[in-house]
Amino acid sequence: MPALFQPFALRQLALANRIVVSPMCQYSARDGSASAWHHAHLGSLALSGAGLLMVEATAVSAEGRITDGCLGLYSDANEVALAPVAALARSVAPIALGIQLAHAGRKAASRAPWLGGKLAATEPGGWQPVAPSALPFNATDPVPRALGTAEVQAIPAQFAQAAARAARIGFQAFEVHMAHGYLLHQFLSPQANRRDDAYGGSLANRMRLPLAVFEAVRAAVPAHLPVGVRVSATDWLQHLPEPSWTCEQTIELARQLKSRGCDWIDVSSGGISLLQKIPLGPGYQVPLAQQIRGATGLATIAVGMITEPRQAEAIVAQGQADLVALGRGFLFDPRWAWRAAAELGAPVQAPKQYWKMVPKDCGLAFSEPPFGL
Repeated sequence: MPALFQPFALRQLALANRIVVSPMCQYSARDGSASAWHHAHLGSLALSGAGLLMVEATAVSAEGRITDGCLGLYSDANEVALAPVAALARSVAPIALGIQLAHAGRKAASRAPWLGGKLAATEPGGWQPVAPSALPFNATDPVPRALGTAEVQAIPAQFAQAAARAARIGFQAFEVHMAHGYLLHQFLSPQANRRDDAYGGSLANRMRLPLAVFEAVRAAVPAHLPVGVRVSATDWLQHLPEPSWTCEQTIELARQLKSRGCDWIDVSSGGISLLQKIPLGPGYQVPLAQQIRGATGLATIAVGMITEPRQAEAIVAQGQADLVALGRGFLFDPRWAWRAAAELGAPVQAPKQYWKMVPKDCGLAFSEPPFGL
């Protein structure tokens, strides 16, 4: 059996294989509530053959949304709207269903990408973003409001409440978003955090809120369900004289998370500064996942320009990461896992209704999933 198609367990959650559908923002919610688009989008990806489907970054507060179209779980209405989407995905496929919980911080109140993606805090429907310090992401952006100490201390409860809502409606895995220049990454990185209280300065202080958020989420969901974290392993700002977030600091964060019951680290990078210098190329973030895995023993997810089945197979087979995640690859080809199974000679779960569509001599073997449609 190819390594990519070997099962994997996160606590008591059994994954059929090592393929993950990355959380991908859709900017199609209304006041944080899922729309018909989410039914279509996630219903399709539930049939992908991947082991784990992660729902897009889901805001824990209205002001924490990246755009006014971002998904949220901060209200009863949000929970009611998302529940049937989760139920649909779980009813048509055996895929494990996870959710990424997030707060955008100073990157909030932006326009959707197809509307330019610019910060729209001062435009109709916008709001003033908050941040660890009054430092904008882009010099041309409105200055975010620095959070007061009491406001910072209230954030873990927002994440915990959203996690409890997600667990209540059937999600099986939970990922805390500490990457891509969003709020928790802003607290971690000295590029965005210039506070002089207990939440700024030293590494221990900068980790204080992210660790408190993780602890709150871990406590809010049943003990048998896994909780992981997405990190930006580096700011890619080593060329600057000012301090920034590095892989060495990420390893210490991962160690602290492991001691608190973290089940995986989803390894991305960048997003805190427009001055970043990223060495883009196939699998460019995989060495970061490998470093964190080797230093901490935590399960890692590799993500970023992983496009080909044999590339993904090598990452897992060589022990660089435990799982691989694709985002754009699944948008372009929602049956990417089927193609990987055919190329690597592995069976893949698929609904019986689709079995007759397989071209002759393509090498694809379906196994019947455990659901009764």
